[in-house]
Amino acid sequence: MNMFAAYVWHYWIGLILLIAGIGAVVQSIVGYVAKVSATRYPNRRQRQQMKKK
Repeated sequence: MNMFAAYVWHYWIGLILLIAGIGAVVQSIVGYVAKVSATRYPNRRQRQQMKKK
């Protein structure tokens, strides 16, 4: 019985780590795209600051 409980917990820990890893990868991709598109398509405040310079 003790080994069965350890076996089940390994699945849960693996599932949690898998979800966290996928979330980290997705967050990195979204952050990169947002940063790149922000420099390519500046918003109104950024355009006004560029005109002042």
